[in-house]
Amino acid sequence: MDRRSLVQRAGIAGILAAGAAPAVHAQAAVRWRLASSFPKSLDTIYGGAEVFARHVRAMSGGKFEVSVHAGGELMPPFGVVDGVQQGSVEAAHSVPYYFYGKNPAFALGSAIPFGLNARQMNAWMLHGNGRKLMNEFYATYGMLSFPGGNTGTQMGGWFRKEIKSVADLKGLKFRLGGGLIGDVMVKLGVVPQSLPGGEVYQALEKGTLDAAEWVGPYDDQKLGFNKVAPFYYYPGWWEGGPEVDFYINQKAYDALSSENKAIIDAASLAAHTDMLAKYDALNPTALKQLVGQKAKLQAFTKPVMDAAYKASLEVFEENNEKSPAWKKIYADLRTFQKDQLLWFRFAEGRFDNYMQSLPQ
Repeated sequence: MDRRSLVQRAGIAGILAAGAAPAVHAQAAVRWRLASSFPKSLDTIYGGAEVFARHVRAMSGGKFEVSVHAGGELMPPFGVVDGVQQGSVEAAHSVPYYFYGKNPAFALGSAIPFGLNARQMNAWMLHGNGRKLMNEFYATYGMLSFPGGNTGTQMGGWFRKEIKSVADLKGLKFRLGGGLIGDVMVKLGVVPQSLPGGEVYQALEKGTLDAAEWVGPYDDQKLGFNKVAPFYYYPGWWEGGPEVDFYINQKAYDALSSENKAIIDAASLAAHTDMLAKYDALNPTALKQLVGQKAKLQAFTKPVMDAAYKASLEVFEENNEKSPAWKKIYADLRTFQKDQLLWFRFAEGRFDNYMQSLPQ
């Protein structure tokens, strides 16, 4: 073989190699599994993970895929933190206060009684110390968090009888999310009950439950609680602005390219914004329909709210003694909240109060 032939073949080989490199790169892909704590039937809150996955796929040109699995499909709904921590899945979508039993500090990443509303929670997480402090805490579980939605202030639940005073709460069998709110309710004489959503209707109908809280009108309407517990109380003072989060395994996150890390950040914010906007868009119609079906809207009385606030402060102080992480993060949240309440009292509060006083 002469020298010219060798040069020509080497040139062709170089061109082929250069052309092959992009093809190899195009085939490089990231495949993650995400375990949700929610059933598919709760399309708004479960749907937050689907919105996240769609944005990840679109922004990566299909190179980064996240498969979303409903609660119970890969692991129990409340086992998702263990799954992320152990690396069984790369990500989860859940409400932090579900894991209050692991450490009270988890609740601070979502909602505490008489805590921040949705906008204030965003401010603390995005421009205060919220996300930084929570991720320092989550690091001990080998994971980090990203915003994954918010429901806005929730309703106070469905009751078979009126709650006119604190005395009416004594012995009340109330289906709750458990954890922190359960600790507070016990101080008010309530007997907290933990039941899956699918069992609540029958329990209310039979009288083995006296009351149940869920989320708000859009989700509550699907479960038909108004047919067996007509009194619909507000507000859900234990969930003023509950944040839903994406939990991501730290090692899986560290292995991502800087581009894919930026995609995670952008996709989580898109899902976070979408969920609250969707609830705000859907809840009004659902509430009007529930009232049309004879649901009796009732506000918790001030004495009930005052007693609940006092009980909450007692539990917070107890948690200060139990958990150094709670004590540190809670102190920062309360300091931040003081300025938020001052600001919202003026422009925002006055505007809202006036608009709500006008004939509709």
